[in-house]
Amino acid sequence: MAGTGTSPLNRAEQFIWLTARVLEQRRFAHHFLRGSADAVETALAAFRNEDGGYGHALEPDLRGPVSQPLHTAHALSVLDSIARCDGLRVERICRFLTDVSTKEGALPALLPSQRGYPAAPFIPIVDDPPAELLVTGPVVGLLHRNAVWHAWLFRATDFCWSAVDALEVSHPYEIEAAVAFLDGAPDRPRAEAAADRLGRLVRDQRLVVLDPTRRAEYPVAPGYAPGEQHFPYDYARAPESLARRWFTEAEMDRALDHLAAGQQADGGWPVTWRQWAPGTALEGRPLVTLRALQTLHAYGRGLN
Repeated sequence: MAGTGTSPLNRAEQFIWLTARVLEQRRFAHHFLRGSADAVETALAAFRNEDGGYGHALEPDLRGPVSQPLHTAHALSVLDSIARCDGLRVERICRFLTDVSTKEGALPALLPSQRGYPAAPFIPIVDDPPAELLVTGPVVGLLHRNAVWHAWLFRATDFCWSAVDALEVSHPYEIEAAVAFLDGAPDRPRAEAAADRLGRLVRDQRLVVLDPTRRAEYPVAPGYAPGEQHFPYDYARAPESLARRWFTEAEMDRALDHLAAGQQADGGWPVTWRQWAPGTALEGRPLVTLRALQTLHAYGRGLN
């Protein structure tokens, strides 16, 4: 029976059943209700295309059926969350990644095949898109963390190292992508040294809200929506992340208190990025809610 209590998890469950796509419902059930991983994978398969990539608005800000790196990165994160990053399923994805990579052997954010389908105005569609750490970093880190071997990883890993080493002025989402790469990179001493440098950059450039009670004093990155700020838990989604070392216990506790308090009356958490269409906002909130629940759970915050 569905939870009907007033705990954060019960309220989130009601929100998920009310608003979420089947995939997010299955993910919630797997993570918090002992649901089947098979059911998650079956729901995810509906977004897969014959080319091995994923489309069909798996990433809600990109509509239409065509496969895109952002969708495929999202699919990999779902497979990772259910311990299914192996075998033919990942071999098929890696073939797609190879086919769509730039001359550097890395991933663009958006292929020109998106043209003609609705897409968020803040994700530009260009004919010859450049490789980006924003997409490549999380994919490479995740594959390394799952001990995946594929020829695509060699040049893609080199690209990520070069991109991370070159970071001097950045923005929160790019730093998140760098952390996702570093958390899985095989060269642990190099990853730790790079993470230490990025932690200083994040604090020096004020890319993180360290005191939620003084949120208005922290700048919003250029091009971001009003209030689209980032907190310690956005960089360190779990205690074992290298980014956890960037913050004191007090700073992380304040941030997690802020995250827990962000649950809204309907049981879900709000979307902070720019909302440009009703459907994308509706589909985005369950994703944000799942992420909030997983982060709070990872840090041992009670949900029941």
